[in-house]
Amino acid sequence: MLRINQGQSRPFCDGVSRRRFLEVGSLGVFGLSLSSLLRNDARASDESSRFPRTSKRSVILIWQHGGPSQLDTFDMKPLAPAEIRGPYRSIASSLPGLDVSELCPEQAKVMDKCSVIRSFTHGDGDHWAAAHWMLTGRTGANGSDRVPRQPSMSAVASHLLGPRRSGVLTTVNMNDGGFGFNGGAWLGVAHNPFRYGEFSYGDEAGRLPSGDHRSFALVDGLTADALNDRIGLQKQLDSLRRKFDQNSTFRQLDQVDQQALDILLSGRTREAFDVSKEDAKTRERYGDGWGEQALVARRLIEAGSRFVTLNTGYWDDHGQLKHGLDYKMPRHDRAVGVLIQDLAERGMLEDTLVVSAGEFGRTPVINRDAGRDHWPQAQSILIAGGGYRHGQIIGSTDAKAAYPTSRPVGVEDFCAIIYNAIGLSANDTIIDHTGRPMHLLPSGEVPKELL
Repeated sequence: MLRINQGQSRPFCDGVSRRRFLEVGSLGVFGLSLSSLLRNDARASDESSRFPRTSKRSVILIWQHGGPSQLDTFDMKPLAPAEIRGPYRSIASSLPGLDVSELCPEQAKVMDKCSVIRSFTHGDGDHWAAAHWMLTGRTGANGSDRVPRQPSMSAVASHLLGPRRSGVLTTVNMNDGGFGFNGGAWLGVAHNPFRYGEFSYGDEAGRLPSGDHRSFALVDGLTADALNDRIGLQKQLDSLRRKFDQNSTFRQLDQVDQQALDILLSGRTREAFDVSKEDAKTRERYGDGWGEQALVARRLIEAGSRFVTLNTGYWDDHGQLKHGLDYKMPRHDRAVGVLIQDLAERGMLEDTLVVSAGEFGRTPVINRDAGRDHWPQAQSILIAGGGYRHGQIIGSTDAKAAYPTSRPVGVEDFCAIIYNAIGLSANDTIIDHTGRPMHLLPSGEVPKELL
């Protein structure tokens, strides 16, 4: 179970220890409670109450931190010299006119259900700055100052919309890899995602809780009735904690709210994380590793989560590009391709936006170390579902996949695509940390081709 502080182990009269009780829905009396992860309907702010609570759409963001190569995925240049076209041949996809890398056979099967934006472009080659910009819609952090300045899109979705179904985590972040900002920033830790999976590098969202399906089980000897009977005790303990911690960010962590209880008592979140409940054929289809995590993502969305981020590997291949992609791309391809096909077969793709992207693309010419360096001027982004029109290529690049030659799409446009899919717009407002209303995005619009 989730915990930071073990607390005392002296048992209550029914034999359940104080320590064991505090594990339920909590990280310990002075730690982050489960309720800090959740939206509290009872104290919804005026701004969030303006938004419909019935928005049926959700997002699965496949984040390729480090920056994937457009030339070795969806913008192949087979007639270019070897130092440009790279080591891979292209194969046909289910979308006529779109050839993809031979490393992407599973994604090739579903391209008729997707849109590929080949002309995504911006001007920042700093990992942290570009990732902050893409995941929040605003500039802020950079490689020298990695503190997030703005809330992520997933945190805004948590703040304004909450989960699609009560008793389920709103946002989940798998394999937080370092070049990404998924936390609440000044919206507060209540809108940080629940972390799951393997973690590497730093956690740019702040120190976030983590766990697995066992984190949402009632501990041995503690029944639902007993848990409800002890809410008063938990509130007293939280009140005591507040006396020690007057930081405004953490005042949100003041009670086990109804959603925290719903999660523990309904079991929907626990069931979503437990892939052993899935039939063997489906599990085999997804495979292990990122594939299994993509299956968890689908199960979370099915259960009612709003925004799930799955980080697949580290795509910053400055050297030995072929060695790196030979290892990573087949696993990524299977996770993304099977996920999209599975969502379509289950009738879930229309209401689930799937996006695969990183913070920038890679240089057109392979370097002396047989790798590709940072190149924000062009990147290919994959989009499926979300109520958009698909089966198309948006934009184009020059003969080196170096610069857009038509229909450039920028960072704010990328964010507008995600927000629009879940019923929000660039012009919607939230109250910022200074108490002033702020648009979700300073600019940006959904490419008309998707509408």
